[in-house]
Amino acid sequence: MDAEQLKRSSQRWMEAALAAFVEGPDSYDFAVHHAGVATEHLLKAYLAGLHPALIVDGRHFDSLLHATGLGVHATPLTKLRTIGLAEAHERVLKLFPRKIPIDKKALEPLADARNGVAHSAIHDSAQSAAVFTICLRLVDPILEELKIEPSGYWGPYLVLHDKLVDEQVRRERITAEALLVKARAMFAQRFGHMSGKERDVVLAAITSQPMITAVKEAPKECPACGSQGWVAGEVSVYTHGGAGLEGVYVTPYGFHCAACDLEVGGSLLVHLGDLDEDVLLEEDPYDYVDDEEPIDEDIARGR
Repeated sequence: MDAEQLKRSSQRWMEAALAAFVEGPDSYDFAVHHAGVATEHLLKAYLAGLHPALIVDGRHFDSLLHATGLGVHATPLTKLRTIGLAEAHERVLKLFPRKIPIDKKALEPLADARNGVAHSAIHDSAQSAAVFTICLRLVDPILEELKIEPSGYWGPYLVLHDKLVDEQVRRERITAEALLVKARAMFAQRFGHMSGKERDVVLAAITSQPMITAVKEAPKECPACGSQGWVAGEVSVYTHGGAGLEGVYVTPYGFHCAACDLEVGGSLLVHLGDLDEDVLLEEDPYDYVDDEEPIDEDIARGR
């Protein structure tokens, strides 16, 4: 439950993961497993640095007692129950969503690969580079928040880290551009034969409601055809300079346009204009706040 210990543990596991990765396919199972553990420990280091209670299983009272300094009344610390990788990621994502490039869905391959190796010795080695890159991109903003120097954390593997991330970004840009080309062709096929007035009437009807659902949806111009599309994502309430609540925003993790069928999510959003940017809602922020719990401005801002 000590943040510094978790940082050190994360670095050791990551070093072992990278060492296994460079050994080639026969060691890829170790690589993805160790990378998953390293990521989990780093996420928990951030949470524990805010408060140890943030990494324990809230359903286990003895663990909460240890986390709040009342361990004398609890079972031994060795019986402590903490959250796993997915829940640690979910909690960190809620605290500073704009800085984490890996959303809940994008995390699944890493979590599945780690669990597959740990519980049943199963892993698809062909997916190792992609899975490993998810881990690297998730770790980077946590290192920044914890003020850990990347060269110190990645050590002699920093160049490998940079190449893996750069290659993944290149593939994402190609994928995003291909989706735009396909969507524009679909739009032309559907509406190219219509007059402008006729097309406007049809588009107003089919784009008026979101076709994807999440905690919240908000309209956003489609980067492919210019019609009204919809982003879907989580709700964030931000504060401002001690003057109370600033506003309610949707932090997007998906987009869909009914006019041209462009549908993107996760890390591809950043490559398509402003689709990844928060959308301010015309809603009262106090509707999303428990009156009995004052907002911590730094945490609400993700600092």
